[in-house]
Amino acid sequence: MADQDEDFAAMLAESEVGPRTKRPKVGDTIKGKVISIGKDTIFVDAGGKAEGTLDRAQVSDKDDKLLVKVGDTVEARVVGDAGGVLNLKMRVSRGPEASAELQQAFELGIPVEGKITEVIKGGVSVDVAGVRGFCPASQVEARFVEDLTVYVGQKLMFRITKYEPRNLVLSRRALVEEEKAKLATELRKKLEPGLVVRGKVVGFKPFGAFVDIGGMEGMLHVSELGYSRVEKPEDVLSLGQEVDVVVLKSEQVVEKGRTIDRVSLSLKALATDPWRDAVALFKEGQRLKGKVTRLMAFGAFVEIAPGIEGLVHISELGAGRRVNHPKEVVEPAQEVEATILRIDVPERKIALSLATSEGGTAEEVAEATKSQPSAKFGTFGDLFKKK
Repeated sequence: MADQDEDFAAMLAESEVGPRTKRPKVGDTIKGKVISIGKDTIFVDAGGKAEGTLDRAQVSDKDDKLLVKVGDTVEARVVGDAGGVLNLKMRVSRGPEASAELQQAFELGIPVEGKITEVIKGGVSVDVAGVRGFCPASQVEARFVEDLTVYVGQKLMFRITKYEPRNLVLSRRALVEEEKAKLATELRKKLEPGLVVRGKVVGFKPFGAFVDIGGMEGMLHVSELGYSRVEKPEDVLSLGQEVDVVVLKSEQVVEKGRTIDRVSLSLKALATDPWRDAVALFKEGQRLKGKVTRLMAFGAFVEIAPGIEGLVHISELGAGRRVNHPKEVVEPAQEVEATILRIDVPERKIALSLATSEGGTAEEVAEATKSQPSAKFGTFGDLFKKK
């Protein structure tokens, strides 16, 4: 019984103390609170009963104005541990000390800040603490960047992949991917169909646009850009544009031995469906203007309102003459006048006719086609069975 009491007391004591925090080691990145500010040194509570120091120059601007105050949280890398006090760095110093610090940053994998100064063959030139470095084009971002000039003048963080006195090679890609991985982990916890997220357009393909939604990229297919027909995503979006999108589907798949996220997005889901107002906007026999959007062997599609297309069957393209192909009468982007023959809102289909300028009014033609649907162009469903 005594042994049990002793065990219980030990457990209680341990729970009161709480889990022991490991002391940061050289190479670790820590977040600590500024506890005091000296003439040349900033003292930081680095956690794990450890105290760290930062040179005042590390947290001052070019005019030597201090950028932090007591109580602020700073993020720094541990570059040394002497006498029980951690030596911290936030960025590489300029001047004579730069060479040694860059060597240390290379050996420990410490990120360094650099300013991209120009685009050169194969990549960009980067100024790191007064030392000229080179970052290959493939290492600037996590994905291929066609125009690197947009980065000129920007200050970014890099990792040194090769260090020699006159040969400093840098990579930003690894840091971007690490940050994306952290964000993706948090994003997966809440990602589900129907969620509205804000993202940035980062790339185009003929079939759609890639959108960075914070840690992972989603695909915005051309069919989900809106209710209107879109030939190329660049017609409605621009690189770097921020958009609100709806998550349609999210899954993880294994490709070539690695797990990747596949996220389908939609802009269309946030837009108003134009067919909701179709009943109020249109009626059979109505004459209206529209634009030819595409030609098929069986007819021409005409946009009569944003997001609403009607079909002019080939038999309704000419007044009293045989038409072998729609291109004999109309061409894409051409403005035309047409008559509504049929409206089927549930099926989202509208049958049109251009052959109404002769042989009666628009209303008379529409009425005639109702009573004899098969005599000239078949049933309404036949008009769209090849669409």
